[in-house]
Amino acid sequence: MPVAASGATAAGPDRDAVSPATAVVTGAAHGIGRALVRRLAADGVRVVAADVDVDALADLAQETGAHPVTADLATEDGVRRLVDAAHDHLGDVDVWFGNAGIDAGHGLEASEEDWRRTHDVNVMAHVRAARLLVPRWLERGSGRYVVTASAAGLLTMLGSPVYSVTKHGAVAFAEWLSATYRHRGVVVQAICPQGVRTRMLEDAGGLADLLGRDDVRTPEEVADLAVDALATDRFLVLPHPEVAGYYGGRAADPDRWLAGMNRLQGRLEAAGALPGPGS
Repeated sequence: MPVAASGATAAGPDRDAVSPATAVVTGAAHGIGRALVRRLAADGVRVVAADVDVDALADLAQETGAHPVTADLATEDGVRRLVDAAHDHLGDVDVWFGNAGIDAGHGLEASEEDWRRTHDVNVMAHVRAARLLVPRWLERGSGRYVVTASAAGLLTMLGSPVYSVTKHGAVAFAEWLSATYRHRGVVVQAICPQGVRTRMLEDAGGLADLLGRDDVRTPEEVADLAVDALATDRFLVLPHPEVAGYYGGRAADPDRWLAGMNRLQGRLEAAGALPGPGS
């Protein structure tokens, strides 16, 4: 059973379920994106699925009937081509699931290229898509942008400043969009999972245990929660409800929270799960 969105009650969502007719999912070929496409297609939504993995995207399209678009969202041209293709195929885009994200480079040794490309995918892809989507949504009075961020965007990810900073940026941009356009019919939501059984978790090495400390969700669980949360309009969608407590503790006493994170860094270094600074 999907976990309730943060703040939702057992009585159900705030209003009747939203049933979008059309959706775009980026980062669709694997993990949460693939599960989102499957769930949306099963619900009868017409879906444009985008990714750089041509073969996996073709398999997904054959399985679900989604319209595949190969697009590199690290570039302005790639985002524009995807938005144009989505409008050509769907007419209107009811929901944009900005799910694509990468984690490149670790520690202060992360290269300029690691920072540039990760920022382009994790932050600028959202900015560039919103520039093209929001004016049309304002004209018709409705639209929804769902950002797959991360608990790292609310807290931090030890060992990975590039991922942490860019996911904070993704959440901050989503907050700005919501604060600016909500009264004009544009709903923005941010999904912030912790440990999810994806390739990113498999590649996390010694950090996998930390990411999975509050249970590891499947991509299908996160996708179900994301789609079900369309009925709530709630900004933060937390597949791991415990993250709300961590986030509240961080805001209430930043020094205490940082001291605790630093102790955890030390324990992970001692266990060999993270390299020490400068090593």
